[in-house]
Amino acid sequence: MGDPREPPEGTPDGGSGNDDEYRSVVFDESFVRAARIQELSARERLAGSFGRATRQRVRLGPLGTVPRQALALLLLILLAFGAAVYFGISSPNRQAIRPEGSQLTVSLVALSPASAVRPVTDPAAPFAALPAGYGDGAIGLGTPTGAATEHFSRVEVTKALDTVQRYLVASSLDPATLVQGATAEVRAFVTPGEQAQFDASVAQPVDDRHHALTGWLVRFDPAQVALAADSVKVAGAMRIDEADGGTLQVTTDHTFVYALKQAGAASGAPVTLETVRRQLTFQFDRVDLASAQLRLVDSVLQAGPVPCAGSLAAAVQPVLAGADAATAPAPTAVDPGNHARPAWQVCGVLAG
Repeated sequence: MGDPREPPEGTPDGGSGNDDEYRSVVFDESFVRAARIQELSARERLAGSFGRATRQRVRLGPLGTVPRQALALLLLILLAFGAAVYFGISSPNRQAIRPEGSQLTVSLVALSPASAVRPVTDPAAPFAALPAGYGDGAIGLGTPTGAATEHFSRVEVTKALDTVQRYLVASSLDPATLVQGATAEVRAFVTPGEQAQFDASVAQPVDDRHHALTGWLVRFDPAQVALAADSVKVAGAMRIDEADGGTLQVTTDHTFVYALKQAGAASGAPVTLETVRRQLTFQFDRVDLASAQLRLVDSVLQAGPVPCAGSLAAAVQPVLAGADAATAPAPTAVDPGNHARPAWQVCGVLAG
């Protein structure tokens, strides 16, 4: 008889016969139940009680791996930073294109003497008769300090006032500017956008409201007059405000009194007081403040005693003591049909 352990049909072809090691394994009902695939309930999946699902990570070289959410957050931060930089640079408080061209507007007012000009009583003390309130030179300009404005700090305001004060010294008090024809020091304060206008005013001054040299500085003709005293008396003040959020504005209003005499006159010659009032408007952006330069946008000059018939564009032409009435005529009638004379020219009578 055959082996009762062998199947009736015999050993299958290719079988291992008595060496079948799996013949003794019994798959009972408990084993089958344990082997079933158990699907998690919704509560279990939410609770994560059977472990967390793995996520693919982005490898960033030696720094290890970073989740995709962190990478997206980093990208958003970079985009926000870039937007902040862009809008900071292109904000309305900054000027994308800096002003250039004929920015300065000039008004010149001649003050003619009502009668013959008299010399000062004491040539050695020519300013003795001036009223109180006048200081010597830069002292009369005032101390350059000021409070912060809405968009500019106190340091920036003080720097603007200091720049204006130094400009006024160079353009209204320096003898080289007054009677020697120097312009370089004044030009150094002018922002590059206005330097072409300044140069044209120096080369060919004309009273066209934009190219009068006396809009930029005070000048006397050295062939006609000379300074009779080393000092200049000054009275006035400065005012701070803002033209807009990115432009600081300084307005000055000063009266300068010069002691003059005839050019080439000997010591003891008659001395005449010439009064020049300058009302100026300056503007600064932060580039101007950093470079200690300024934009002069408006200039009004009143000077007397000067003849009404003369021009103030190139230089102040004072009427000196002893000149007769023909040299200093009273204000003349204005003919509105005479287009050869600029309509904005003004002449008044010097008081006092």
